[in-house]
Amino acid sequence: MIRRMKPCDLEQVADLEKTCFQDHWSYQLLEAGIHNSYDAYYVWEQGDRIVGYCCLRILAGEGEIQRIAVLPDCRRLGIGRKMMEAMVSHAIANQVYAISLEVRESNHAARKLYKSFGFAAEAVRRGYYHNPPEDAIVMWRRRF
Repeated sequence: MIRRMKPCDLEQVADLEKTCFQDHWSYQLLEAGIHNSYDAYYVWEQGDRIVGYCCLRILAGEGEIQRIAVLPDCRRLGIGRKMMEAMVSHAIANQVYAISLEVRESNHAARKLYKSFGFAAEAVRRGYYHNPPEDAIVMWRRRF
């Protein structure tokens, strides 16, 4: 089930970060984020295990999907889709007029998911990612 992230989730989410990302966010960054009024963090919980999480930042009427991660053994089960639904619903409830995100050029599964939510590729950030080096595709959803 999906729910808002709580401080007691930080340790599991920090571990999830390390599993899912080479350039992972630190425990301290995650902790600061859940207390930031601009950010909405959600977790997907199965039993007492957090298997996914996401973060949406809203600033001046625009949203930015900053993170979406699902543990490798739980992918392709619709968890990412449910987290996207939660972030888009949160954005609509907060009168956001557009949402952006960056995604690795090679992450075709994520790009397909984002397209299904109405996001379109608008730009490329050359060399944006490290470990391994890769371009980022900047995607926007401008209509709600």
